[in-house]
Amino acid sequence: MYAGAAIAVGLFGHGSPAGVAWLRCLGAAVVLVAWRRPRRAAWRGRRFLLAAAFGVVTAVMNVAFYEAIARLPLGTVVALEFAGPVVVAAVGSRRRRDLGALVLVAAGVVAIADVRLAGGALGVVFALAAAAAWAGYIVLGKRVAVAGDGIDSLAVGFAVATIVLSPLAAGTGEMWSSPRMLLLGIGVGVLSTVVPYALDQLALRRVGQARFAVLLALLPVTAGVTGYALLAQVPSLPEALGTLAVVAGVALRGRDDGAGPTAGAGKSAGVGRDHPEQRY
Repeated sequence: MYAGAAIAVGLFGHGSPAGVAWLRCLGAAVVLVAWRRPRRAAWRGRRFLLAAAFGVVTAVMNVAFYEAIARLPLGTVVALEFAGPVVVAAVGSRRRRDLGALVLVAAGVVAIADVRLAGGALGVVFALAAAAAWAGYIVLGKRVAVAGDGIDSLAVGFAVATIVLSPLAAGTGEMWSSPRMLLLGIGVGVLSTVVPYALDQLALRRVGQARFAVLLALLPVTAGVTGYALLAQVPSLPEALGTLAVVAGVALRGRDDGAGPTAGAGKSAGVGRDHPEQRY
């Protein structure tokens, strides 16, 4: 995911942030459809509508995020965007310790991100839009995951999103004249979309959306570890304390009641009458 983000930032000089996000969506759609080859049933009825909604919401999330980081510091955008999963986790909470965990996670994310609203109101609007879309991604992603072949639905969803958001292709600019930049755009789609979102679908089949939302707060921790290991970026004291707060919040949140790994939750698994994840 972070390798894909680094490539995307490098492409911002050759196209608009929204255009780069659309190219990412196109690359993901091409790779997923070629890989999965969804059957006709995936393009019909309620399953198709759910997949289409999921794909469009996810693509809008990526567009808003790219537009936000073009105007605000990345840390600020990350902090604001995490309002989405934190809200989802709060809605799914049933116990006092869950609320305590969410407070720790929220405080940790803010400390890690070192929030600085220095990039203007429009950047904040885009970041909050990305947060809202991220919340939608979690909710819809859970439904897609338990409804059937989640990765096939990803392919359908991104194919629909590519068409719906095709006007953004106007912002891809000179990238179409360079095979190298087009290849990089497809690479962003694979690294930042195909791999992580496919793994999300596997995770969402096995855990509740509230627990999944809290676990997403580990992303800044992963970024910090990656930065230290690969870029020699030593975290400041607030960042280190924030990391500890996030880890403590995840540990306090614990497991969802009855939302452990599901036997046979692979491609052919369905949702039975007593399936624990029907609660969501």
